Amino acid sequence: MSQNTPLTLSADELRKMAGSAPAQCRCALKACQGWESVSDDRWPDQHMERAGTLRPPLSPASQELTFEEFHPNGTRYESPQAPIAPGFFPFNRCDVFVCRRCNGVALKYTEYGGYYVDPRVRLVDAALVVDR
Repeated sequence: MSQNTPLTLSADELRKMAGSAPAQCRCALKACQGWESVSDDRWPDQHMERAGTLRPPLSPASQELTFEEFHPNGTRYESPQAPIAPGFFPFNRCDVFVCRRCNGVALKYTEYGGYYVDPRVRLVDAALVVDR
């Protein structure tokens, strides 16, 4: 797979890739059960391999991804129990990484504010991945 054109993964592919993660994670990212800020010096770049993306290809009719979140059971963005819904924010802006040390699967995206850039990471719990 080219680093320039990552494979867009479906919810089912992500679920299969995650397997028993995050329970199997043994690295510093284990703390990222919900969305956590992870600076470049905390991101274990030497162990992480980009496996794909959840970003859907944009068509001429849809030039922007939704910022709508999916929380049918009243969870919140930062909740470790929030569903992982690839069609909704922030998952629709994530790249998928696999740790070469423990095979944990992590989602990473960058939050942009008026005066800040904040890389965020969440480990994938396969049981929370939904086809939405």
